[in-house]
Order: sequence, then C-alpha cells, then structure tokens
Amino acid sequence: MPAYDKADLERRMNGAIEALKGDLSGLRTGRASTSLLDPVTVEVYGAHMPLNQVATVSVPEPRMLSVQVWDKTNVGPVEKAIRSAGLGLNPINDGQTLRLPIPDLTEERRKELAKLAGQYSEKAKIAVRNVRRDGMDALKTDEKKNVISEDDRKRLETEVQKLTDATIADIDAVSAAKEKEILNK
Repeated sequence: MPAYDKADLERRMNGAIEALKGDLSGLRTGRASTSLLDPVTVEVYGAHMPLNQVATVSVPEPRMLSVQVWDKTNVGPVEKAIRSAGLGLNPINDGQTLRLPIPDLTEERRKELAKLAGQYSEKAKIAVRNVRRDGMDALKTDEKKNVISEDDRKRLETEVQKLTDATIADIDAVSAAKEKEILNK
C-alpha cells in the first residue's frame, strides 16, 4: 500500500487554513463578537476548560459582551482567565454575570493585533510546510519500496508543491483580509 495519500495531505492543509480562520476570528476588530472569547480557557474543577463550557457568552449591545457563569463558584476563575487572556478586556463583576465593555482600538493596539494576525498566519504556513514534508517523505518511501517509479515520484512531488503553494496563497489572502479589517476599522 502506498504511503502517499493526496486526499490526506489536502485535508491536513485545509485543516491549517480552518485553524487559522478560527484563530483570526478571535482577534477583535472593535465590535463585540462571541468568538472573541473562543481562545479563553478557564481552570475549574481541576482541569482547563473552554469558556463556553462553563458560561454562556452573549452580545447584549454592539460594544459589550456578557458572560453568564453557570456555577457561582467559577465566577472568580472565569474573570481571571479573561483578564489574563491578553485580549485587553476588563470584566465588570455583576454577581454571576461578567460584563465586558469592548474598548475602542488604539492605533498601537491595532498594530499589535495585525502583528498577531501575522504570527497566526506564519503558524499556519509552518503547519502546511510540515504536511508538505510528510508528503515528500511518503513519496520517497514509496519509491524505495518500488511502489512508484522515479518519474512518478517527481511528478507527484510537483503536485504536492503546487498544492502547498495554493494553500499558502489562501493563507496569505485570509491573513491580509483580516489585517486590513483590523487596520482600517
């Protein structure tokens, strides 16, 4: 059985793009969005849990997030997790609800967020390159096992490289759109 699997490589490269979109959706652009708190994990019950598993996040007004904590004993850990998430948000404790006013983005904060978007995109590119390397290694393995010829290997390596280039172009496009959204807001 050949070690090279084009469908698997495509799936993994698309996974890198989806992960990047998820990371970028967490970067705020000045409007309140529940996805803003997606990267926040809370330490409760002796484990790290995503915020959405211990509280309900809603957007009562355009520049405000509301976090309704289900268990009153978790309000402190949730508040701490949001403060330390590096999102620049200061929760206002309202009993079992935390209100998060979304501050205006300063020019400096916009640049920081754009830089962070760039870091996310670089992380996705590294993931894609790792997938490419795995694909190339699989092709060499197949050639050594005489599953494919040298000509087939070279042809398939070109195919893998084209797939990689296309995926990286997609990553650049997604990242550029988000940076533009952050800087022009």
